[in-house]
Amino acid sequence: MKVTLERAALLKSLGHVHRVVERRNTIPILSNVLLRAEGGKLMLKATDLDLEITESVAADVGQKGATTLPAHTLYDIVRKLPDGAQVSLESSGDGGQLLLRSGRSRFTLQSLPESDFPDLNAGDLTHRFSLPAGDLKKLIDKTQFAISTEETRYYLNGIFMHTTEVEGHTMLRAVATDGHRLARVELPAPAGAAGMPGVIIPRKAVAEVQKLVEDLAAEVTIDMSTSKARFTFGDVVLTSKLIDGTFPDYARVIPSGNDKRLTIECAQFREAVDRVSTISSERGRAVKLALTDGKLTLSVTNPDSGSATEEIEVDYDSAPLDIGFNARYLLDITAQLDSDTALFKLADPGSPTVIQDRDGAAALYVLMPMRV
Repeated sequence: MKVTLERAALLKSLGHVHRVVERRNTIPILSNVLLRAEGGKLMLKATDLDLEITESVAADVGQKGATTLPAHTLYDIVRKLPDGAQVSLESSGDGGQLLLRSGRSRFTLQSLPESDFPDLNAGDLTHRFSLPAGDLKKLIDKTQFAISTEETRYYLNGIFMHTTEVEGHTMLRAVATDGHRLARVELPAPAGAAGMPGVIIPRKAVAEVQKLVEDLAAEVTIDMSTSKARFTFGDVVLTSKLIDGTFPDYARVIPSGNDKRLTIECAQFREAVDRVSTISSERGRAVKLALTDGKLTLSVTNPDSGSATEEIEVDYDSAPLDIGFNARYLLDITAQLDSDTALFKLADPGSPTVIQDRDGAAALYVLMPMRV
């Protein structure tokens, strides 16, 4: 194999693919990135057996061929080469080594044969649809924080994506929950999405998709079956196994009869929660919300360090109510809201609360209260 290309192009592609490679691997080939040169392009591929990223980049191919190299070492070398440099990669078929040249730099790297590199066979992907990258990013950004990190409840370790009928319209919906809070975001389903299987996209794949969204206006093509999903961003293709489990019936968790309505200025509320929670010994400590007509008092009591209270004016005209929430969860949810105000729909101190920008907003959040 003999191939020459721009350092910037190689670095960008390696930046996309090397992130998938775990730094500690018991299987040597999984530490490597596959390089295949042919037809005026260099194709790079990396995998951890659950997730696979491939990207093609234009290159001057002197001799076609393929090899695999240590992903993180190669990325670090290319990253440290000067801007504007040309990088030449050359390997003879039998030596198990590759020569990397750039300017006056020479690196000889140990390679492993292409034949050892695993292929994450996607099989038949039954559904295909496209949507703007900005829409996909919105679905992920506004739900990702609620993904559970508890490995025993593996079916909650991702985002549940599915289509559903809402008032005669087909919507594409993303849901995540960790049992304490739930995030649900929907948008009109793109053509081809109707009838897709409900799938759970794992946390690592979600994080990689998020990083691959660079141009919000570009189209992303999504192919999926019940076991795999493939996201195509131009020259970059990410294929992921899906979580093999059943996502809980989240609709049962979303209360519909909460009749106490609190409208609050979002930024002012966030800052107040942040200030009073300073007194907590850890971020997960409850903050108490005491609601009376037109007024909200936030308070935190910590037996070790003291207490804090703050009052803000709000739009609330129901019966007085005292309710406690995890301060960090309140900050996480209000950070996702787009408008200047937040609408809280409350019932009683022991029941879940619904938080939205407004009635009928695309994003809906449910938060379980804490005892205070």
